[in-house]
Amino acid sequence: MGPFKIVVCVKAVPDPKKGSPSFDPVTKTVRRAAQDLVMNLLDRHAVEEALRIRGGFGGKVTVVSMGPPEAMPVLKESLALGVDRAVLLSDRAFAGADTLATSKTLALGIRKLGQFDLVLAGSESSDGATGQVGPQLAEILGIPFVPKAVKIELYNGAKPGPSSIDHTECGEGVFAMVTGEVECGLREYRVRLPALFTVSRKINEPKGVTMMGILGSRGKEVEVLGAADIGASPGEVGAKGSPTLIRAVEGPPPGRQGEIISGDPDEAVRALVEKLRAKGVLV
Repeated sequence: MGPFKIVVCVKAVPDPKKGSPSFDPVTKTVRRAAQDLVMNLLDRHAVEEALRIRGGFGGKVTVVSMGPPEAMPVLKESLALGVDRAVLLSDRAFAGADTLATSKTLALGIRKLGQFDLVLAGSESSDGATGQVGPQLAEILGIPFVPKAVKIELYNGAKPGPSSIDHTECGEGVFAMVTGEVECGLREYRVRLPALFTVSRKINEPKGVTMMGILGSRGKEVEVLGAADIGASPGEVGAKGSPTLIRAVEGPPPGRQGEIISGDPDEAVRALVEKLRAKGVLV
């Protein structure tokens, strides 16, 4: 058995500090190539958790992302954060993918990398916020899934683990005790690996890139794989492989407007009362 292998799925999203994302008027999809892209915040938490697990359990961490060439800085950032390998799935055939086509592409890419033990991802992205890629990817890969993890503990079935667990049923292999958020609070799961977990922002506090991390990432190249490299057929990825279609994109309605009444306090109060009466708020 080789080293423990962790795969982290990350997404390059439009920088929220640079305003609202722009959309292609024809496809109605986000124009990522025309915007400054950053790593999705919840995916940063997933990377941090993968590095924490590697620190205590050993192994290798590989980051995988699907996106245009402009997503390359996000992959380089992951290398500077300390991951061992970064892979960008980039091909015009992947453009316009919905969550299902995205999940299929990621699954093909992950399988191309070979054996894996654990897949992590953020519970949702800041641009789409569907929360669908994690469970869809787990289903395609045929592995267990736990959403919105706030705590992950790994242990070997043959070794002592959490005292609340009956290890007589574990047998050999690696297991995870995962605490995940649910509507009514928290739920604890025992999962045999390989498995896929999406993480909540409560799971950790991501560290930033350090100078040592930048220096340590020198010599590491981001691997780029296209549709042919991962064995993707045109009909199962990108817009052609997407069963859902965006028909229109509309901005949110304008918010409520405020009005400042200045001047003498007594006059300001009288003016406010008159305005409220005119609107039918006061009688």
